[in-house]
Amino acid sequence: MPRAIDLHVHLPTVSFLEGAIGPYRAAAERFFRTSVPVREMDEVARAYEELDIIGVLLAWDAETATGRPPVTNDEVAELVRRYPGRFIGFASVDPWKGRRALAEVERAITELGLKGVKFHPSLQAFYPHDPRFYPLYAKISALGVPALFHTGTSGLGAGLPGGGGVKLEYARPIYLDAVAADFPELIIIGAHTGWPWHEELLAIIGHKPNVYMDLSGWSPRYIASSVLEAARKRLSDKMLFGSDYPFITPERWLADFDALDGFSPEVRRKILYENAARILKLTGCS
Repeated sequence: MPRAIDLHVHLPTVSFLEGAIGPYRAAAERFFRTSVPVREMDEVARAYEELDIIGVLLAWDAETATGRPPVTNDEVAELVRRYPGRFIGFASVDPWKGRRALAEVERAITELGLKGVKFHPSLQAFYPHDPRFYPLYAKISALGVPALFHTGTSGLGAGLPGGGGVKLEYARPIYLDAVAADFPELIIIGAHTGWPWHEELLAIIGHKPNVYMDLSGWSPRYIASSVLEAARKRLSDKMLFGSDYPFITPERWLADFDALDGFSPEVRRKILYENAARILKLTGCS
């Protein structure tokens, strides 16, 4: 059984860093106070193998709102095939592409074998609870895979004039509440704790059985105290480890998590592996 599942891994490739997020990349590096060079996926796979971690690789399609080329579902699927047992893939579809998005999400899951769908409301410029996107959620729910939504602030565009046009409000967690209520069979994951609206996301994951929180995008030492308290106790079954690689490495995240007090071995195992294994329907999970 692996040590952990990293639920939030972006590709440190030309397609993501120079293509999909090109003009936002430098702002994100300043936000995270790090340099993010292009890396070969062989190097990433070796690092995850040495850490005994499964990484969830994320495709990216915000083409309508940003004009930037996507990280395709085919690219992610090929990497999953190239490194068997090391990575799982999540698809991305641009919700503004309508019927094409519906067809692509079905192809990505049924033909490419991807195991979830990632959305970024701020970069894709849409409100998740807009009924125009409900056919997409119905399709994802019918396919039986989770939907991962960026929530809260974003390093992309941070510090640029007008935030690079990125509107944070699209990513308020409260907009996921209506989706969770209207699609109770759809597993929904709110990424990055939803800060500064983390209390909204805590309320939702405590109220809706089908909603989870991923803890990526922050070193655990900087995660809001109310989130950590909930993770230690009453909501430990609803919390998921994610790094937000390459902006935060899994090595750093795990080391900082190990340094936190008050987490029992059982709770740590839930957050690092068991909760994700359950919603991803991995065989052999507890």
